[in-house]
Amino acid sequence: VQLQASGGGLAEPGGALRLSCAASGGTLDSYTISWFRQAPGKEREWVSTIRRGAKVTYYTDSVKGRFTISRDSHTAYLQMNSLKPEDTAIYYCARGRPALGSITDEQVYYSWGQGTQVTVSS
Repeated sequence: VQLQASGGGLAEPGGALRLSCAASGGTLDSYTISWFRQAPGKEREWVSTIRRGAKVTYYTDSVKGRFTISRDSHTAYLQMNSLKPEDTAIYYCARGRPALGSITDEQVYYSWGQGTQVTVSS
């Protein structure tokens, strides 16, 4: 299953964007999906996860209450509201079957989308 991330762009502070992570060659049903991001000059960091099956969700503290992760069989989404300049980064989606304690570990994911640029600026 290959992933294709899209939906990035330029938004003003306080604005919103919706990222998509589309699957090809199969469905997302049996996978946990996570979003990571990498800001200029920084390491890639975990943002959010939605588990397979129960669809339990997790968020890094800096995006709680602003970002919402969701999914269907073929696409995962990251709704980003109340955007801040510090949200500027390349956003990546990833699929895997990590244990709960490993969802932030990049190494446990099987494949990644190509990344989509999000820029928050006035």
